[in-house]
Amino acid sequence: MHLEIITPDKKVFEGEVVSASFPGTDGSFQVLNDHAPLISLLKQGLVEYKSKEATSQVAITGGVVEVLKNKVVLLADGIAS
Repeated sequence: MHLEIITPDKKVFEGEVVSASFPGTDGSFQVLNDHAPLISLLKQGLVEYKSKEATSQVAITGGVVEVLKNKVVLLADGIAS
């Protein structure tokens, strides 16, 4: 599936991943290939995404994520230092 992580200032990541985990406001959740359509608010925390080669993490200050047709778009409020 295709993942994009975007802040108001820049595109943080764009690429193919096999899974992604998000800090939802009601609890953490994971998205895999062929996931049902979803829109969710996110709280401050770690977003972890796995490609075939590596696992990466980015700390966000909050935001919203949309999952639709194997495309995941994370609109983050900001990236935590």
